[in-house]
Amino acid sequence: MKSEPHILIVDDDDAIRDLLHEFLKKRGMRVSVARDSEEMQAIFSRTPVDLLILDVMLPGKSGMEICRDIRMHSRVPIIMLTAITETTDRVVGLEMGADDYVSKPFDPRELLARVRAVLRRLDGPGPDRRIEPQVYKFAGWTMDCSRRRLVSPDNVRVELTSGEFNLLETLVKSAQRMLSRDQLLELAGSNVAYGYDRSIDILISRLRRKMEDDPRSPKLILTIRGGGYQFVPEVVAE
Repeated sequence: MKSEPHILIVDDDDAIRDLLHEFLKKRGMRVSVARDSEEMQAIFSRTPVDLLILDVMLPGKSGMEICRDIRMHSRVPIIMLTAITETTDRVVGLEMGADDYVSKPFDPRELLARVRAVLRRLDGPGPDRRIEPQVYKFAGWTMDCSRRRLVSPDNVRVELTSGEFNLLETLVKSAQRMLSRDQLLELAGSNVAYGYDRSIDILISRLRRKMEDDPRSPKLILTIRGGGYQFVPEVVAE
């Protein structure tokens, strides 16, 4: 993890903004704050952002809309803050490309743990972990884990969120094996709504839309009835 990762907080609640600004700053992070999408874009235009903490309910453009717009051009990790606990709201956010959800009111320590988990995964394996191949090829695709890049058979880079990449990496490294949702949650190290196995289904759906010729009739990632998922292609590690 970077020694001073840049965290951008977008929330129209002054108390929450101030609380998180001070809390994260004291824990070695560089923190910027914004009240709405316009202030957020101004910060994005000036400096790189390592992670975005985004409130769902904002004046003007909502957090959901902002998340959708960002995902059209960026893989920056997004943690959504919401006072709404309905499952449908979480599903919509994950479909838009959010990496995680934290419900209000929340413990800042929990949010900090999730922020750190996302940033650790973006930095890749630590020095104490087993050295593994970093490039995998399958069905014309190339996945470079060290650079976190996925390139299609047409030599086009496909943008993936951190959650999507982690899940695909887990599937590729376990090719031809059936993995349950619980196994995928554990192996991928995903913090997308902890304990929320529906998030795996949503990430699989997003991967299929980006990788399959026909997402309704997948050839790469198969659903195993009553079990989980299986990555079908033969994988060559380099």
